[in-house]
Amino acid sequence: MKKRFTIAILITTGAFLLSFINLSHAPEISLNSPIPLSSEKLKTVSGKEVSLSDVKTKKGLLVIFSCNTCPYVKLSEVRIKTLTDYCLKQEIGCIILNSNEAERSEDDSYDAMIKYAQSQKFSCDYAIDNNSKLADAFGATRTPQCFLFTDKGLVYKGAIDDNVKDASLVKSTYLKDAIDALLKSETPKIQETKSIGCTIKRIE
Repeated sequence: MKKRFTIAILITTGAFLLSFINLSHAPEISLNSPIPLSSEKLKTVSGKEVSLSDVKTKKGLLVIFSCNTCPYVKLSEVRIKTLTDYCLKQEIGCIILNSNEAERSEDDSYDAMIKYAQSQKFSCDYAIDNNSKLADAFGATRTPQCFLFTDKGLVYKGAIDDNVKDASLVKSTYLKDAIDALLKSETPKIQETKSIGCTIKRIE
């Protein structure tokens, strides 16, 4: 009887741990990692499909996980537009991904994305991340959250700067500094920061 009881506990514990593993998201990719799922095709607001490999240039690639309505994204709109335009001007590939799969029938629907991109006058691609597949591969959890790659791998990940709530109080422009370091073929002085924003709305 005792043996059966012990086995039952082990089975129950194992099932619990397995369910936890299946529900947990992958950890954030580490510095120097290659671009995850680089050949995965993504539908953009223009109607075309692109992969991260298609968007990447010889100089690099900036990936920003974002959305239409997150208050932190709203506070960062000018900064996102400025930095994505800056990347394109410097011939660095750039794409914004909307991974909020749980809100596809609501504020983060494809039609809403089209309208939002038009309102923001995005020059870079804005694409749907179906089933949060890329967010899972990157280990992305927040909006906005940034990942900057050179041809050798990831060189910066995290926040745009040190004050998402008030651009006028920013003291450290993490992402801009990382982009400028990339353009000089240098390693950014700060390569990893904590993203502060809304959680990506996954379907569990």
